[in-house]
Amino acid sequence: MNILMNTLSVLLIVLSLLPFIQHQHWVFRVPEFIKLQLLFLQVIVFPLAFVFVQPSAFFWVIQSLQFGLIIYHLYILIRYTKFWRTQKIEKSKFASDKIKIISCNVYQFNKEHDELINLVQNEKPDIVLTMESNSDWERSMQVLEDEYPYQEKVALENTYGMHFYTKLKVINVTTHYFVADDLPSIEAELETADGYRFMFFGVHPPPPSPTEEENSKERDGDLLCVAKKIRSYNDKAVVVTGDFNNVAWAKSSILFKKTSELIDARIGRGILSTFHAKYWFFRVPLDLLFHSPDIIIDKLFIYPSIGSDHFPIGCTFHVDNQSADRQEDEVKELEEDEMEKVDELIEEGNEEQTDNRENVE
Repeated sequence: MNILMNTLSVLLIVLSLLPFIQHQHWVFRVPEFIKLQLLFLQVIVFPLAFVFVQPSAFFWVIQSLQFGLIIYHLYILIRYTKFWRTQKIEKSKFASDKIKIISCNVYQFNKEHDELINLVQNEKPDIVLTMESNSDWERSMQVLEDEYPYQEKVALENTYGMHFYTKLKVINVTTHYFVADDLPSIEAELETADGYRFMFFGVHPPPPSPTEEENSKERDGDLLCVAKKIRSYNDKAVVVTGDFNNVAWAKSSILFKKTSELIDARIGRGILSTFHAKYWFFRVPLDLLFHSPDIIIDKLFIYPSIGSDHFPIGCTFHVDNQSADRQEDEVKELEEDEMEKVDELIEEGNEEQTDNRENVE
């Protein structure tokens, strides 16, 4: 038991410390995803070690490290709970009518197409964004086209297809391929029925993992290209959502938030884990949503399973130019050397070559 407890303690410490090493290999980036699981296990192992391990100098060093990491994980994660937000920012009388988004990684090989169709028809969102949607999904979603007169369709068979549907007036729409010609991101300028305009971005970069990309270079480069694009729209309301294949507390997500000058919608609302839908203990919040200070989030929530490995994420919000001043303190600015880091990561993403996304049948 002594050896087992020491081994567990050391393993948890190593996994907690790996993300501090700013290397883009998946070995260092994947442990960022499981911070909640690490905290849960540490809270169990830490007190048990006092019962089953013979005290020694090594024991006290390990326990001290473990305790420090528990405090650190709590400090990071508590901001994604409802305990963090002490004051709810209400929309002003000048705000737009409510706007609803459903965003979902549908899982390309999921055949339960009707589950998504029924969800959209029941919830009647103003915007629908799907990821991993291929030609089969595109044919299934044709039944939505009467109700959603504008669509931007990017049907790919490499698990990075993307489809965008909206009832709102479309001023313009663009499909970007920032770091690779098979990784789309959708940008749209939209106008509500009551005359409020905002920018919408849908993203889905590839994850660093032992089964997909060896490193996070394309993911980080793609997201930071989106962030720089948003930064150039400093006078427009912006909403960004999609499967980020990242967690909000990761250093690259924080750099995305600082570069884009956006706010993480999860802060004060819950961790809201969206993946993996079938394995509850391994769930992590990969589907994120960020917004500019002139967007007031009404609700952010997770829908039940539609057969995918991701849960759909829903959001209702208002465009409210009067709210920008009240949320400015939530916008974090880039430090002096961070823009150089952003440009470096974008360049690395553009230079990265991969053959992992050939069409998958």
